Amino acid sequence: MSGSSGGTGPRSDLRPNIRSEVAPLASVLLHRPGEELTRITPSNKDELLFDELLWLEHAQREHDAFADVLRGAGVEVLYIEELLAEVARDPNRAQELVARHVTETTCGPQAVQRVRDLVLGAPPEGLVDHLVAGVTLEEVGALDGLVVAASEPTEMVLQPLPNLVFMRDSSAWIGDGVVLSPMHRPVRRRETDLLRSIYRHHPRFADAPIWFGSSEVEHYPATFEGGDLLVVGERGLAIGLSERTTPPGVETLATRLFAAEAVDRVLAVDLPKVRSAMHLDTIVTQVDVDAFITYPRMTAALTCYEVVPAAGGGVHVSDAGGLLEGLAWAAGLDHARAIEPDLGSIRAEREQWNDANNTLAIAPGVVITYERNVATNEILADAGIEIHTIPSYELPRGRGGPRCMSCPVLRIVT
Repeated sequence: MSGSSGGTGPRSDLRPNIRSEVAPLASVLLHRPGEELTRITPSNKDELLFDELLWLEHAQREHDAFADVLRGAGVEVLYIEELLAEVARDPNRAQELVARHVTETTCGPQAVQRVRDLVLGAPPEGLVDHLVAGVTLEEVGALDGLVVAASEPTEMVLQPLPNLVFMRDSSAWIGDGVVLSPMHRPVRRRETDLLRSIYRHHPRFADAPIWFGSSEVEHYPATFEGGDLLVVGERGLAIGLSERTTPPGVETLATRLFAAEAVDRVLAVDLPKVRSAMHLDTIVTQVDVDAFITYPRMTAALTCYEVVPAAGGGVHVSDAGGLLEGLAWAAGLDHARAIEPDLGSIRAEREQWNDANNTLAIAPGVVITYERNVATNEILADAGIEIHTIPSYELPRGRGGPRCMSCPVLRIVT
């Protein structure tokens, strides 16, 4: 759990609302990395979507520094593990939650009840730890059955969620409602259900509309992840068509948002289907009301589409021209400016891999970045952007930056 770096108390007077990428940030959801990172091994790291093994204690210190910068800027920090533990204090909610995550198909019919007993036997904080860190066969104890016979004692009978630290992906707020992401990769789909439990049952989020993902049905191939969504304007979004967010997912989401009159324009950006462009926010983020930092090597020739409501329902799609022109259209601006790091190809590729473009705006023209991306940070500063850096030895190994690690809940739009 988060320990001494726990979140501030709930502020029920502030209702969730996100109508900007850069308006002053008031409240944000984080997950402080925990024991789930110790479950990553050389043999399972690819399946768990990690390129390297992380040093947990150092990753926690870096994450604490991130939270401290946010608090220093007056941002309320809410930890998902603490909110979920509050929900799980209701025994009925706890049983429902565990029943959805610990099933015959996740751990086999012979083990399922023992695993449920282990998880439900812990206090609420421990229950959440089990759901996030996973459970090994040896932690459950002696069992019969084929799953046990065919597995080593250290094998996971409930898989961990090491990607939960990247809070941007599992849910995203648009206006006063939230999108619960039908994740592309199976190893991340339980993350969405944890957020669904919070948004449904925690009093902090009572009555907030769920624009998409309210049910546990299978959505594939209509997948969508929050890292591909930028709320660039009060009525407009930019959404990446990436290796994890598909055209059926974006069209379904756009149709529902239009029907609810939550937005009236969506820029769909067709990204290269490569790991270095995993989501839209790995190659472009908004750093001021009219300014975006981009990675020209990938953004120069992207195909973009303007998506608007069609008469009688559905969507109408047309060519948007270039990325910058499309972003200005989605944001409702006459024009937008691009901050394009003019770096040599080797250094540019290295910094982009370390999420140099994955900035988190805490106010117009004020962003949080990784300190290791020295050249990009200098370019941002030269463009008039105020930079707050955070330590970045371990966290970048997970392939996500400050924006990836945060789910804004409230920004103050004046």
